Amino acid sequence: MEKIYLDHAATSPVHPEVLEVTFHVMKEHYGNASSIHGFGREARKLLDEARSVFAKSIGAKPIEIVMTSGGTESDNTAIIETALSRAHFGKHLITTAVEHHAVLEPMEYLESMGFEVTYLPVDETGLVHLEDLIAAVRPDTSLVSVMYGNNEVGTIMNIQEIGAFLAETETYFHTDAVQAYGLEDIDVKQDAIDLLSVSAHKINGPKGIGFLYINEEIHLPSFMRGGEQETKRRAGTENIPAIVGFQRAVEITEQERSKRRETYDGFRNQLIEGLKQAEIDFEINGNETHYLKHILNIWIKGVSSEQLLMNLDLLGIGISAGSACTAGNMEPSHVLSAMFGKNSPRVKESVRVSFGLGTTTEMIDEAVKQLSVVVKRLKHS
Repeated sequence: MEKIYLDHAATSPVHPEVLEVTFHVMKEHYGNASSIHGFGREARKLLDEARSVFAKSIGAKPIEIVMTSGGTESDNTAIIETALSRAHFGKHLITTAVEHHAVLEPMEYLESMGFEVTYLPVDETGLVHLEDLIAAVRPDTSLVSVMYGNNEVGTIMNIQEIGAFLAETETYFHTDAVQAYGLEDIDVKQDAIDLLSVSAHKINGPKGIGFLYINEEIHLPSFMRGGEQETKRRAGTENIPAIVGFQRAVEITEQERSKRRETYDGFRNQLIEGLKQAEIDFEINGNETHYLKHILNIWIKGVSSEQLLMNLDLLGIGISAGSACTAGNMEPSHVLSAMFGKNSPRVKESVRVSFGLGTTTEMIDEAVKQLSVVVKRLKHS
């Protein structure tokens, strides 16, 4: 049987055009963008062009885009550097209980340094309520970090409302947009976002490259030390081949956004209907009104997600039980625990299916067929 990859929220295959342009730049434009000779100027021109594309994609200015190694570095920089540089303002931070570990662990690190962190609860759809945030903000709150869309259940947060509220305060607003970027229309100015994290490998770009948007009115110390690249905001020679590959991935995504949203929603509905027809006892985890189109998290009642994943893997089908950064350990999902409680059966009986480049209706049909067989076998074993 042909292998079926349905874990695009973990990482996505590189688009052929991205592969082609990345290799071309690696071969033909090897100059250092900080060098003043012609080779360096060629690289600098490519860097500047890519930065403009990234900025336009979120309604920002090119000067507000800082190249990073990906979402984790972007999150760490936004959170840790904001907290440390604004410690004189206040040492209180706010985030949610369902953030990616690239946000939660920096918060825990800051707690060990004497900062106070409030972890906002979510409802059973994974949504943070604005009134909870409003009640939590204090005069000494220096930063609020709320993800744009959840990587496990796909729930889209009320970013516009949060941004509008925080715009009237002295508190900075950061959002991890790694899963949402490319599929959702993001405008950092309209949404009053001060800091935003993005990674290329979620949108068919190369791994190891991303960017952090920093509002031009915010001046953060460089998280990386050792050079004056990125206007002294991120030391280290820029990875021009990966950056240009990332640029091409963004351009393709911008062109195909509407089509992709419609296609992924179609896959989602097809999978749901297929499970219903197969009489599988399941429920959807997440918000069914405001959700990322490429992510579907389902509770398959009475079936261990670990056993289900292993059986499907033996058949060449790749899905997950949550974030790729924790799935290797098969620890209970902190997202589902926050939504339903640690003792809920959903925590250990839910799986995530995610769609992307290369997914077909035939793959969905075959995945549903095999999943149904495995579920029924596990239930009767």
